Amino acid sequence: MEQDPKPKWEGKVSERLPKATADQIWPLLNDFFNLHKWFPSLATCYGIHGTNGEPGCIRHCEGSSIPSTDTNTDGHSQPVSWSSERLTVVDHVERSLSYEIVDSNIGFKSYVSTVKVVPQGDDGQDGCVIEWSFNVDPVAGLVLDELVRKYKVGLQQMAERLEDAVKGLRKVDFLFLFYMFAAALDYFYSL
Repeated sequence: MEQDPKPKWEGKVSERLPKATADQIWPLLNDFFNLHKWFPSLATCYGIHGTNGEPGCIRHCEGSSIPSTDTNTDGHSQPVSWSSERLTVVDHVERSLSYEIVDSNIGFKSYVSTVKVVPQGDDGQDGCVIEWSFNVDPVAGLVLDELVRKYKVGLQQMAERLEDAVKGLRKVDFLFLFYMFAAALDYFYSL
């Protein structure tokens, strides 16, 4: 008699970004090969196959939020946690992407995740919400609630970084416009 397989773990976290619109955040999250710029516990993330942002491309991520299942060989250093992740779906209209882990040393099997940026307000100008959901086979050594907590903390930190980046871009845009206005005035008065 066959045993029932363990049910998959499902989790979803979300974070509101009141100072950034979905149109500002989506291009940053859609940069699939550069998640480490925004996700604090990733030391690195880079493309290993395909074109960034196109379904089928694969990225390599290394970080520390989920412990490696590798054993230490020297007894001193922690092994680096890594995963190879394939982008499976991109929807620019809905501002969502889905990816799957194709290989890792963190114990994930049959892992699929979706990240979506949802505009807020009637005109989409009242900030946005990032939703991050996952579906994975149970992971030895982890508890679902703890995994969801790791995602929540990571998403909160990522949201702060994303808003800071957008705020920095607004500052650069303002300074650029100010410089262009000053240059135009200078030109006008030199005539």
